[in-house]
Amino acid sequence: MNLNSLDLNLLVALEALLREASVSGAAMRIGLSQPATSHALQRLRDLIGDPLLVRSGARMELTPRAQALRGPLAQALDQVRGLFTPDDFDAARSERHFRLMMPDLAVELLMPALMEKITQFAPNVRIDVVPWRGPAIFSAEFARTIDLVISIGDAFKGFHRQLLYTDSDALAVRRGHPVAAKLGRRDVFLNARHVAVVIRGQNVDLIDDWLRTKGIERRITLVVPGYIDALHIVARTDLVAFVPRRLIAALAKPLALATIPPPLDPGIDEQFMFYPTRAQMDPGSIWLRNIMLGIGREMERNKRRTV
Repeated sequence: MNLNSLDLNLLVALEALLREASVSGAAMRIGLSQPATSHALQRLRDLIGDPLLVRSGARMELTPRAQALRGPLAQALDQVRGLFTPDDFDAARSERHFRLMMPDLAVELLMPALMEKITQFAPNVRIDVVPWRGPAIFSAEFARTIDLVISIGDAFKGFHRQLLYTDSDALAVRRGHPVAAKLGRRDVFLNARHVAVVIRGQNVDLIDDWLRTKGIERRITLVVPGYIDALHIVARTDLVAFVPRRLIAALAKPLALATIPPPLDPGIDEQFMFYPTRAQMDPGSIWLRNIMLGIGREMERNKRRTV
């Protein structure tokens, strides 16, 4: 291949084609018309000597050569993008705005510590937090505005994932709840009146998804869009919430809550930090990610001390 004749934009088109396995999908990703993207695909086929995308029934599939190119191409383009990224990030002088997406429980658990660090080291930096939305409504246009995501799972395209902290679920009730001491029994748990949390972009409380795998349906009498909403209601009623244990502990004193071990243990929850592939080498993003990872490590150390 004669590199003097290589148009770098062709590599951008190739990255989109390999991600989408579709000419129309790649065209939308990089903002080109479908004919222009088809032309780019033909040029790439000629340069590489491989069809790259082949039709299989009603859809297109990547050839083995195309599959092999995905990892090396992504790394190469990240390095090229890094050439045009500023060499450093002066936190003390920066006036940068970072936009974070996270559920309310992560705001409660992470933001006080994060803002303490921001105030100390980067007083002119601004943090904007937007409500969590599920992958089904996490559009590419919206994703381009986000610097960090805090979430469970692994379904945010174009984002890298790092483990932030772990948690587990428990039952939250108000202190003095009439059957608090018995809620560890399955029959009492099932007869209790529950508040479920269904966050935007979801159809069901994730706990109920898990309970159904055990053949169990709890008695839901209220559905709210956030964990903190659920705990505020639990604090003033006899309803029960099945929510992350760390959040109950954080609000136990101000809301007079008690933590009850559930009759069924769903195991460990993992909360992850996601950051855009485009920001992998960005010094400001690296700075913010390192602070957030430090907060997560401190949460884990505190958890071990209390166990």
